[in-house]
Amino acid sequence: MNETSSIRCTLGLLAITLITMCGGCASLTNPVANGIPAHLLPDELLASSVERLEPTPLDWLKVTPPDPYRLDTGDILGIYVEGALGDRDQVLPINFPQVGNAPPSTGFPVPIGEDGAVSLPFVKTVKVKGMTVEEAQTAIESAYVENQILKAEKLRALVTLVRARTARIHVIREDAPGSRAYNDDASYRLFGSAPSLGQRSKGTGMELELAETEADVLSALALTGGLPGPTAANEVVIYRGADGKSDGTLPADWKQRAVATPKITRIPLRIEPGSARNFTEDDIRLRAGDIVFIPPRETDVYYTGGLLPAREVPLPRDNDLRVVEAMLRVGGSVLNGGSIIGNFNQSGAFLSSIQNSNPSLLTVIRRTPNNQQVVIRVDLNRALRDPRENLLVHPGDMLVLQETPSEAVSRYFANVFDFGIFSQVWRRGSAAGQASLSLP
Repeated sequence: MNETSSIRCTLGLLAITLITMCGGCASLTNPVANGIPAHLLPDELLASSVERLEPTPLDWLKVTPPDPYRLDTGDILGIYVEGALGDRDQVLPINFPQVGNAPPSTGFPVPIGEDGAVSLPFVKTVKVKGMTVEEAQTAIESAYVENQILKAEKLRALVTLVRARTARIHVIREDAPGSRAYNDDASYRLFGSAPSLGQRSKGTGMELELAETEADVLSALALTGGLPGPTAANEVVIYRGADGKSDGTLPADWKQRAVATPKITRIPLRIEPGSARNFTEDDIRLRAGDIVFIPPRETDVYYTGGLLPAREVPLPRDNDLRVVEAMLRVGGSVLNGGSIIGNFNQSGAFLSSIQNSNPSLLTVIRRTPNNQQVVIRVDLNRALRDPRENLLVHPGDMLVLQETPSEAVSRYFANVFDFGIFSQVWRRGSAAGQASLSLP
């Protein structure tokens, strides 16, 4: 009878404890999400995949040089006309270009003026705009013959291109070329918070002087550090100058402008697979006074909370991130076994393999395009098996980890109850023992 009474007493205490827990213990009063199940989420609320995008072909960012080269204002010609510009016994000057890949040239440097003409002795000006170098030489020879300055049979002339016209542009980058991913930052590992995107961006600026026929987006990027790094947006913004000069005005709505204006050109660096080029060669051509800007990424982050560490974490720029991976990034555990329930002992090890389950209820709070808010419920156990449950993380998402009711009960037993059972059931066939527990 004593053994039977002891067992009944123990069972009675357990029953009373369960009733007490259901009556309002803190472990069961934590908030539980009541949102839309992730696998039932409509398509318009799903995050878009960034991995589906492909890099813009590099040859799309380069202009095709004109063939043949046509002269215009800003070009410098090397001209020699025996008896008018240079003598037979005079050594011709040799010119080595400082810009571009042109070969060395000979002749006296003569620039093409704003009117598209060159000024020469005895014939005043000769129009050469729009001509090739060979055509310009023919025009200069004809000018001296038609004005009876030199005879055709004795005329000796030479025209070369000393320096092609150039475009002076500015390149401003806020991507810190060559920077590594944020998770390598020591402050992320030690203090539990990744640095914000704005703190990691580092502005650099350069002034370039490019041959006008070779001034394009690809050249500007190649000469200033290459393609934008992971801290930059996937686009290049070109602020156009007016006739080589900025008008110096800033529109009142410049912060709200999300599309290109006539003076702003946006070139995407990642595009939909199989899509046609949505910009022209004239869009990627740079002119004097243009400013090429590589903008930083400022808002591509997600937030964690609840049973996860409270953090602001940058999203990968060119790779998809799903909720399970997002949890692991901040140190969350998935199916790691948890901790042992209570302190069961029986002369060595009694129930030592009983373990506590991890929280599996993840609430995703997401903003909609119309600036509303939707709550999404993710079952992490199902997310490990079903890709539809393992949602893509959208910029601005808040991930809050919680417990299900059954997990709360399990944790309650593990953290609140303290059992000490010394039983001889298996050794002697008796059920004598003692138990102690503490209630909330």
